[in-house]
Amino acid sequence: QVSLVESGGGRVQPGGSLRLSCAASGLSFRANHMGWYRAPPGKSRELVADISGDGNIHYADSVKGRFTISRDNDKNTVYLRMDRLGPEDTAVYFCNGAGSYYDTYRPGAYWGPGTQVTVSS
Repeated sequence: QVSLVESGGGRVQPGGSLRLSCAASGLSFRANHMGWYRAPPGKSRELVADISGDGNIHYADSVKGRFTISRDNDKNTVYLRMDRLGPEDTAVYFCNGAGSYYDTYRPGAYWGPGTQVTVSS
């Protein structure tokens, strides 16, 4: 059974930083393309960043230069480092696993429950 569990969310002031983690189990992690999505209040889920098993990375334009996605295949974990956070980054952040890439990241079948990130003074 596949499980994805996010952690690291919370409340932070504008300009602050957070690092999200997504621990995966039940899948061949190092072979899997992983993605981070977010759902801002009242809006649809949107792709934030994705990383292939061999480290190819893509970012949404809205987070380029501020967010960094990485993975540790020995720990079956994918990370999202978020710097210079602003109120527009407030959202529930979701980890996605077993995706594919063709022009853009296509989400796989596996989702974590999400972690709330609130950017507010």
